Amino acid sequence: MEFQNGKSIFLQIADTITDKVVSGEFPAGEKIPSVRELASQMGVNPNTIMRTYSELQAMSIIENQRGIGYFVNQDAQKIILEGKKEEFFSQVLPEFLRQAALLGITSSELKKHIENLK
Repeated sequence: MEFQNGKSIFLQIADTITDKVVSGEFPAGEKIPSVRELASQMGVNPNTIMRTYSELQAMSIIENQRGIGYFVNQDAQKIILEGKKEEFFSQVLPEFLRQAALLGITSSELKKHIENLK
């Protein structure tokens, strides 16, 4: 995995895992790689993966079954999608609309381009 400079590595790994949950690669109820296994796959320190897993646990995306490992929460996909929608509406969309206004793009122009993307 190639990491970006602007965001903590553990958060980038968390994003990768949430993407895998949403895509179904890590289905609800399924075991995910162990801390050591994922650290080895990603070429990072196991402490970084522990921090990632702690963050995902706090978000109720994964749960730890002591002695067995980490598993995807049954509601993980729903939680992730709700969070991403909230982020879109609170951060991405306002910036998008600000840029459109600066460029003088009208709502009818936006609508036309959106319909062409469908």
